Amino acid sequence: MEKTFQTDSGITIAPLYTQPVAMDELPGIFPFTRGIHATMYRDKLWTMRQYAGFSTAEESNKRYHYLLSQGVMGLSVAFDLPTQIGYDSDHPMSEGEVGKVGVAIDSLDDMEVLFKDISLEQISTSMTINATGFILLALYIALAKKQGADIKKISGTIQNDILKEYAARGTFIYPPQPSMRIITDIFDYCSREVPKWNTISISGYHIREAGANAVQELAFTLSNGKAYLKAAIEKGLDINVFAKRLSFFFNAHNHLFEEVAKFRAARRMWANITKELGATDPKAQMLRFHTQTGGSTLTAQQPHNNIVRVAVQTLAATMGGTQSLHTNGYDEALSLPTEEAARIALRTQQIIGYESGVADTVDPLAGSYYVEALTNEVEQKAWDLIHKIDAMGGAVSAIEQGFVQDEIARSAYKYQQDVENNEKIIVGVNKFTTTDTQPPEVFRIDDSIRQIQSDKLKALRARRNNTAVQDILQRISAAAGTTENIMPLVVEAVEKYCTLGEIADTLRNVWGEYK
Repeated sequence: MEKTFQTDSGITIAPLYTQPVAMDELPGIFPFTRGIHATMYRDKLWTMRQYAGFSTAEESNKRYHYLLSQGVMGLSVAFDLPTQIGYDSDHPMSEGEVGKVGVAIDSLDDMEVLFKDISLEQISTSMTINATGFILLALYIALAKKQGADIKKISGTIQNDILKEYAARGTFIYPPQPSMRIITDIFDYCSREVPKWNTISISGYHIREAGANAVQELAFTLSNGKAYLKAAIEKGLDINVFAKRLSFFFNAHNHLFEEVAKFRAARRMWANITKELGATDPKAQMLRFHTQTGGSTLTAQQPHNNIVRVAVQTLAATMGGTQSLHTNGYDEALSLPTEEAARIALRTQQIIGYESGVADTVDPLAGSYYVEALTNEVEQKAWDLIHKIDAMGGAVSAIEQGFVQDEIARSAYKYQQDVENNEKIIVGVNKFTTTDTQPPEVFRIDDSIRQIQSDKLKALRARRNNTAVQDILQRISAAAGTTENIMPLVVEAVEKYCTLGEIADTLRNVWGEYK
């Protein structure tokens, strides 16, 4: 039986591509297949932004200063699970999770320490936070004000993509409708008050990590993006204003050419989606994206092999035209990265950026018979899936019906089945294995973190003006039942040292929790 070759999405790969595919597009021009800027990396390399955060704000601040000293160009904050789902560190639900997968942030006190000796007006910061993204954004704005920064000049991103939480990840709090209302409140507020802030990073990364293939990652992400556009338009916002501050977050996996094709197709598809919904400003039609190398591709077995995997994925992201990139540590499958792993991950980007030559010309794989054909096929399969979602009433409806979750689960099952049947080779896992089981040094979190955070919260509640705290929380509660934009009130609340959990609970009492 003749062996067949397929991409991770099941697209059949021909043994030889001999037919040229029409490609008369130029970078920086609609539909931006070849890149959103005419000169791309010839003028400026992608932003090397390493994701970090653990333990207390004090410990994370030390890691940020270390990364900055090693050449990172922007910060990217990881938060612990209690922060992500709206619980203070001393809440019973936080037991065992404080500071484990990210930094614990309970109040403006923690934010001040997290960014100690870091000027928010001088650096851009990405915050991977969703259900409580509005609170973390308010904390960032409040801190910028305390530093004396002009908030119209601060730049950064909050992920703020709640639809993928319902579909793939699970760190949601409120039902879909009030959650979408928060997102459009952020769009509206930032367009007026913090115009350089990227108000959402529509994420395919976690969809891919949950088991989706490249085509599904693309289709589900753009469908979610379309839902956010429509929600904002229905609120009366101008697509030519708010769409300029939308960004995306994609995964880079091991199939080099399919990943490059995915990124190229994504730009073309998004340009057409925004145009169809009324965008006429080219900047509102551009798909700007951050990439992270694929955590789920990295193995606990023979972990140093992961350095090579991350390098391949870095090539895919950069040849695909990413605007910024995080490269995972080789110990990703075992723990948070050690300093050595974080340094090697950053050096991987730097070597590819400065030594490989991929940045010397724009869209270096354009014109390849294979890459152009694959770009078109990935795009067509993604459109087919988007049309199916549209027929269900859009992304929110498709998620509520369980369609997206079922599709992801089906792909995840097939992938694992292929690995276990040796139909998909994973070096060090099902082929070229060794009996050496000596694990590398891993990063460990001190279990005393929760007590440290709880003590800080107790001191905070004792010294603040609790009458003012209760007053602003009541005003937030009242506004939640109206169409008033809640963002100005949330900024005021964190400035009065309301805690993240208090604000989240106030809205839980109005909107309930999504089960």
